[in-house]
Amino acid sequence: MGEDLQIKPLTKAALRKAIDKNTFWKTPLVPLPKSKAIWLLDNPRIEEEDYCGVLGLEKEKLVAFVFMFPDWLNLRNNKKQKVYWELLWWTHHNYVNTILGSYIFNEAVKLAKKKIIIKSYAENVNEFYEKQPFNIIDSRLRYTLFFGVNAEIVKGRFSFLKHFGIIVKLLEGFSTSVLRIINKFKIQKTRISLSYEYINQLDAATWNFIAPLCANDLIYKTKDYVNWQLNKFQYTQIPTTEKKQYNSLYTGEGKGIRIHNVKIIKENRIIGFLSYVVNHKEFNIKYFMVSDNANYSICVDAVMEHFILSKANFIFTDDTKLSEKLNNKYTTVFIYKKEKKALIHKSIELEKDLALKIYNRDGHFY
Repeated sequence: MGEDLQIKPLTKAALRKAIDKNTFWKTPLVPLPKSKAIWLLDNPRIEEEDYCGVLGLEKEKLVAFVFMFPDWLNLRNNKKQKVYWELLWWTHHNYVNTILGSYIFNEAVKLAKKKIIIKSYAENVNEFYEKQPFNIIDSRLRYTLFFGVNAEIVKGRFSFLKHFGIIVKLLEGFSTSVLRIINKFKIQKTRISLSYEYINQLDAATWNFIAPLCANDLIYKTKDYVNWQLNKFQYTQIPTTEKKQYNSLYTGEGKGIRIHNVKIIKENRIIGFLSYVVNHKEFNIKYFMVSDNANYSICVDAVMEHFILSKANFIFTDDTKLSEKLNNKYTTVFIYKKEKKALIHKSIELEKDLALKIYNRDGHFY
């Protein structure tokens, strides 16, 4: 590594100063959107000296980054254990074949006192993680359900179609519109019996509905925590990207990016809760919770109704039951499935026979 390379741990206190001085948002590539950084400061589980990341800087330019912050593992008898999410591990392509990537990763593990959990990771680092002292929490499928041809994917798979961009774009628009009509017809009967209430923060009734459904989650949930997780101010809508000053490694900015939190109501009773982020063509589900199996199918109809209204192209989720129900009930173009493994560092001592399961909403900070 060069003499100009610096590895800088980032505490919450340091992040607060960086926001005040606009330290990280002066270069073309930044670790986080400023809205996400400000949102982190509002997390009551992060103390001022807790770590929010590790930066690799070369002449003030970002060349490596680990995004991390603490959370509470949900144990038996309402007990909690402090752990750190590792949410992003990135190295500049100029340093891919150097020790920088492993060095900054190990620095993050050390700062977290080895109390690391990882929700998922890229396939190209499988071999690295197999050699590290981690246990698998859970292995699950990640689903991307496409409800229309996706122009970017088609052009990526068939390179010659890059010269026919307008035609591929028209095909995407046509196929998506047709499937919206088909799927909208399929929800006509059930949607009449539902009503929705849209909220920015959980009220008492909504939290009372959610609380028992997440009592056994991997991460300990409270009303304040979920409100923070679903806070709309973590996102910044950008009308145009032409004069944008920087690009961010972590999601949080975009044209029309937004979150919606929905109470699903039937006969004046909450039967479901849905929270989703729309980002360009993506409909990313954060929370989907249903009171009981009897209401599951009709709440899936509510998901589809909101997906159609969003005019997105695909649904992204780790929820297997929801994905299979959507696939069986509605018309899709295709479904992409990828196995994802959640990891926990072996140094984290857990109660004997404690079964850990990670849900879609656990560690979902998109």
